[in-house]
Amino acid sequence: MDHLPSLPEVHQTIPVPKEWPWWRKMLAFAGPGYLISVGYMDPGNWATDIAGGAQFGYTLLCVIFLSNLMAILLQALSAKLGVVTGRDLAQACRDHYSYPVTIMLWILCEIAICACDLAEIIGAAIALNLLFGLPLLWGVLITALDVFLIMYLQNKSFRYIEAFVICLMVVISGCFWTEILFSQPDFKAILAGFLPNPEIITHPEKLYIAIGIIGATVMPHNLYLHSSIVQTRKYPSTDEGKKEALRYVFLDSTIALILAFFVNAAILIVAAATFHFKGHTQVADIEEAYQLLTPLLNAPIASVLFALALLASGQNSTLTGTLAGQIVMEGFLDLRMRPWLRRLITRSLAIIPAMIAIAVYGKNGTTQLLIFSQVVLSFQLSFAIVPLIIFTSDSKKMGKFANPLWLKIAAWLISGIIIGLNMKYLIDYFLV
Repeated sequence: MDHLPSLPEVHQTIPVPKEWPWWRKMLAFAGPGYLISVGYMDPGNWATDIAGGAQFGYTLLCVIFLSNLMAILLQALSAKLGVVTGRDLAQACRDHYSYPVTIMLWILCEIAICACDLAEIIGAAIALNLLFGLPLLWGVLITALDVFLIMYLQNKSFRYIEAFVICLMVVISGCFWTEILFSQPDFKAILAGFLPNPEIITHPEKLYIAIGIIGATVMPHNLYLHSSIVQTRKYPSTDEGKKEALRYVFLDSTIALILAFFVNAAILIVAAATFHFKGHTQVADIEEAYQLLTPLLNAPIASVLFALALLASGQNSTLTGTLAGQIVMEGFLDLRMRPWLRRLITRSLAIIPAMIAIAVYGKNGTTQLLIFSQVVLSFQLSFAIVPLIIFTSDSKKMGKFANPLWLKIAAWLISGIIIGLNMKYLIDYFLV
């Protein structure tokens, strides 16, 4: 069994000396959580949040809130696996399972990454089309340049990648909080939307969007990514060093995911206030939302801010998706090759399906593809979550850091909710 590190070119390249004060250590550990949170505000979220807000008002805000709580716990487990064992989730699967099972998990993970990348690439391409009139196929090709951007920034320092991602997140957040000011939502109704509504389970269309929101929020590739990039920090490999690292890593990811929650909620709130309560309940298309925002809000800049945030979201997500593709391919297959070739291969796995989808479905089918891609992600989730819970609960792998009973119960409950929702949707889809 080999023990080559995850992302070897940046492994332990960011030192966190033991003698540093707590605030400096906190800043040193800050970064990976923001790369993870990018996946929780990607264009796939936009499609599901816009559709949910336009059709059902603020009803599905509770789904965004609950799925964000799920994400915080699952990402904490993912980071814990990386910090304690020094293995990412893909490597841990290869260590633990037989070769056929490992290959099956790799294929399922690649499907999830392709579905995720499909959403991100199409989202960025739509944004370029809306802002500059570029054809969608050209937009897809331009998003492929993130391969070279990652290589350039990573050669400088992994901190440059983190800084770039955080800057784009600030752009997204700023754009949507401005949109909320324009849309003037009913804040009492928003608070009511955070209360769970049983109709979400019994109403097939609400359930479909709800599953899409969960698929867009708790993302399989993020669990692989997080377990790897936390290892970019160099801290004492003692139990005390790992314990301290886990505190700062959890703080980093929780703060970043809370920010992602506010962005997700803002997208749905803007869609509900602008479309649902003004009679445009069938708006589910990103381009249609772009065209309606300015006249409905009577704010000339509203549509431009929307498209700018979409572009930042798509580019951010494709960047982290490329990193996740590298981690998954290396981890499951132990496939080592030159970084530029490896990233070109993982990028092609996403770009080719996106180009085919756009060629077949054209502009009109892109939003349906975005929503469907998020449902596919939700179906793939259990194949990442179940091994993660098993590994972090195993005292042989984790030692004193193995999940306590309460955490096992919470993690399995989350897993059960996700799998149960997916089964309910399948039954309704095929039998009703």
